[in-house]
Amino acid sequence: MPLETAASIVQEVCTLISRGEKGSASLLIQDRYPFVPQQNPKRQYTPKQMTSVFVRDGFIDRYRGTRLVFPAALRLISRLLPDKFPYHRNWKMTESHVAYWELHPTIDHIYPVARGGTDADENWVSCSMLTNSIKSNWTLEQLGWQLLSPGDIHSWDGLIGWFVKQVDDDKTILHEPYFKRWHSAALPHVA
Repeated sequence: MPLETAASIVQEVCTLISRGEKGSASLLIQDRYPFVPQQNPKRQYTPKQMTSVFVRDGFIDRYRGTRLVFPAALRLISRLLPDKFPYHRNWKMTESHVAYWELHPTIDHIYPVARGGTDADENWVSCSMLTNSIKSNWTLEQLGWQLLSPGDIHSWDGLIGWFVKQVDDDKTILHEPYFKRWHSAALPHVA
């Protein structure tokens, strides 16, 4: 619903309340601008599911068009350069490099699940953690955003190839379960 229309409905509700017509105001809001409780079920995706979406989308933020970096590549940089590229397991901004917000991809629902969207591949897109937190449970129409075309995985691979090469050169990286899971997810997508 356009915001102008929503504001007009609220204005009508206020007019009815001012006239002492609370029942009519209640019916108007219920019929034309109802409260819809938000759902927020906890969703978790496997590295394999996420990697498939990130590769399909060419490692770009589908709302802003900016490049994204394979999650395990970012974490490996943090492992190798902990003082210069820190990571905090709870993403504490004062203790994590800002790249985790700007470049780390996540799955977003084009049409929010909290608004009735499906939790299915056709409703999933890649975006940065920053973009995801801005979008929250709003629709693209409400934000004035549009869905951009996927990127070209042959032009930008999100450093997934670099990560796999680093593991090929140093198999001890796979001793950490995090890297092992993401490596398994990456292999089918790297030539």
